[in-house]
Parts: sequence; structure tokens; C-alpha cells
Amino acid sequence: MVLRTIISYIPEVRKPAEKKVSFNTKLKWTISILVAFFILANIRLYGLSQNALGRFEYLAIILGTDFGSVISLGIGPIVMSSIILQLLVGSGILNINTKTPEGRSYFQGIQKIGVLVFILFEATVYVVMRGLEAAPGYTGMVIFQLILGGLAIMYMDEVVQKWGFGSGTSLFIVAGVAWRLFTGLFQFVGVEGQNCLVNFSGTTFTPCTGRVLVIIQSVINSAPTEAIVSLATIIATGLIFVGVVWAQSLKVEVPLTYDRLRGYGVKWPLAFFYASVIPVILVAALVANIQLFASLLENWLGHATLLGGFSQGIPISGLAYWVGSSNLLELGLRGSLDLTHLIQGITHLVTYMFLSMIFAIFWVKTSGMDASSQAKNIISSGLQIPGFRKDERVLESILSRYVMPLTVMGGLAIGALAAIADLFGALTSGTAILLAVMIIYQLYQNIAQQHALDMHPALRKMMA
Repeated sequence: MVLRTIISYIPEVRKPAEKKVSFNTKLKWTISILVAFFILANIRLYGLSQNALGRFEYLAIILGTDFGSVISLGIGPIVMSSIILQLLVGSGILNINTKTPEGRSYFQGIQKIGVLVFILFEATVYVVMRGLEAAPGYTGMVIFQLILGGLAIMYMDEVVQKWGFGSGTSLFIVAGVAWRLFTGLFQFVGVEGQNCLVNFSGTTFTPCTGRVLVIIQSVINSAPTEAIVSLATIIATGLIFVGVVWAQSLKVEVPLTYDRLRGYGVKWPLAFFYASVIPVILVAALVANIQLFASLLENWLGHATLLGGFSQGIPISGLAYWVGSSNLLELGLRGSLDLTHLIQGITHLVTYMFLSMIFAIFWVKTSGMDASSQAKNIISSGLQIPGFRKDERVLESILSRYVMPLTVMGGLAIGALAAIADLFGALTSGTAILLAVMIIYQLYQNIAQQHALDMHPALRKMMA
């Protein structure tokens, strides 16, 4: 009762009056939230001291944010609250019936309370632990801005869920990845913060950082190695995209029939990436947090530890180095690849594959995706496997032939894809590319299914 009372006082975004929101309305709200997100991402925290924000780059991609801005917390509080609550409900620790409107409303209310708690906690920890160090006398001001930014992200996510396409968390991740890909290709601000277009060629030219501009600049200034490295990076990114799209389409289809409608059947799809992208998100978040904590610990103690030593925000020793990655493709093209880099690459690949497999198994068993839960869902839907009697135990035994092998193989494969993308120097992290491709693919499928009739004819033809 106490929780329900608290939930009733938390403001929420009004639901649309109509059952189905039109394509144009969803498009308008989605674009509006995207614009607001990019504006907030470019508003710097007032009172922030000089920080080595580069160490947050990996974590920022996963959290769909830009560290140093008012939305530095990103989707972190939302994701943490959602994961913990889903695990509690899926494992039966919390008894909430999410199949009823009242149960779903209660679930969302508890999740929102969790988000608020994590916003307060993370904002305080980031500043107090000097991850986002405030200038003297501005600690409270920086924490307050982070809390406001966290609240803005929470309600923007709710707007997208009710009035836009998909969810805000997915939208913010894709927006962050797309922005990093764009700047990785066309960034004209040089390493020292100067506009490279002003001094593009000559004996004292300003090096560009965007890969497309680097290729053009290298050709003009007769620097073939730089051009080859940049071209290889673009090709590697393209190949990773193609590989992820292809792997995303792989699935096993279990034939089912309706027990009351003889002759009518459906296929129950079991994706190759059965646990979706959740395992690699958890692995990437774990690796990012190891590197972050190791960096904060080094700053606090004044020397490197077993967790890692850093130079200009980049791990150079310890656990943070061995679970991290180096651009093996670029190192090889420049002739500076050595045995240490190869060993680091192997440990990075093994770490991602092994932990992704473990997290995939854990997620499937605790979130209601195991063979037993799937069998219950199929039986409750009035379906059965043709040629077998309608018995939950029989269905579970058949599904178990597919679920666990798919979980293990999918976890290993998605971990390998993410690690290979990191090692081959894609324009952004492998995890980010996996997330973006899978989110866009799912969004495309949802839009094609739900708005095939009410979208513009030109868009309908493109979606087809």
C-alpha cells in the first residue's frame, strides 16, 4: 500500500486517448525527443572542473549519453532499475501479474521508483568519487544538474514509449551510436581542437580526425599509410554491420497448430541470438565499470593497482588492460603489432565470449525465457506441436532441445562479434554496433507491421 501511495504522487506522461497512435504523430514526437536529446547532450555541466572524460567514452556509448553534459547519467538508471525488477519478477521473488492492466501499471510504477533511486545514487557517486569532479564549492550544483538531466531522460523515455516509436532507451542508444559514426567519418576538428579544413594541405597542415577527411587529406599530402588505415577502418565497420544483420536473421522455427482450429498453424520463432543483445550489454558494462573503477582508484591512491594503470585515460596495465582491446588492424598496418597486443586481443575475445555465454544462460533462466516458461506460454496460447499430445512436459522436453543450445551458441557468437569489431578498429565499439543494428532491425519490423497502411506511400515502398 505504501508503494502504491508513492506511485500515485509521481508525475507521469499522459497516455494517448486513441488506441492506436498514427504514424505521423509517432514520427513527430520521436523527432522532437531526438532533437531535445542532442540539445541536452551539448549542454555542459556548470561547475565541472577539468576532467579526463575520455575514460568514460566506452561507458557513454552503452548508456546512450555524453559524459560532461547535463545528461551524463544517460539511460543508466532506467536500465539498472529495469534489469533488477525484471529479474525479481521473472524469478518469482516479486509476485506481480504483468498480464493485467493493473499489474502492468504497478510494475511500471515500481520501476519508476527504482529509476528515481538510481538517479539520486549515481549522481552522488559520480561526483563524490570524482568521476565527474566538481570545482570547489560546486559539488551540490553539479549533483543537482545531474539529477535534473536524469529526470529529463526518464520522462523523455516515457514520451517515446507512449507517443513515439519503440522506447526512449533504444532511441538514445541508436542516436549516440549514429552520432559517433558520423563524427568518426566526418569530424573536421583536429586532435588539438583546430579546424582542419582551414589548413587542409601543405607542409604544416592540421590533421583531421574524421576517416573520410583523413583519406582525402592523406591522398593530397602523399601519406598512403594514413589513407589505408582509415579505409580499412571504414571497410571493417561495414563488414561488421553486414555480419550482424545476417546473424540477426538466423532463427529456428518450431511448427505449432491451434488445438481448437484444425488445419491452422503458426511457427514459433527462436532467434539464434536467443538472449538478444542483453549478454553483451552486461559484459560491456562490466568491462567499462572495471576500467572506470580502476581509473578512479588510481586517482585516489596516486598509483596503479592490480585493477589497472592508466596513461591519458587509456589502460596500460592490470586487469583493465587485459580485458580491454587495441586496434589490431591499425597496429598491423603501421607495423607496430607485437606479441603483447596479440595476447591482449585473445584475452579480450575469450573474456567477451565466455562472459556473454554465462550471462546468456543466467538471463534465460531468470527472466522467463527457459524451455519451461516457453512451454507454459505456448500452452496458454492454445497451441501445441502437431503429432504430440497437448502436455506441457512433452512440449518442454522438445523445446529444451533448442533453447539451451541456442542460448550457449548465441551467447558465444554475439560475444565474438562484439570483440572482433573492437579488435578490428570499427568506427565505434563492437557492442555499440550490435546494439544499434539490432534496435534498428526490431524498430523496422515493428513499424512495418503496425503502420503499413497509414504511412506515406513513398515510405511504405521504402519499408517494403
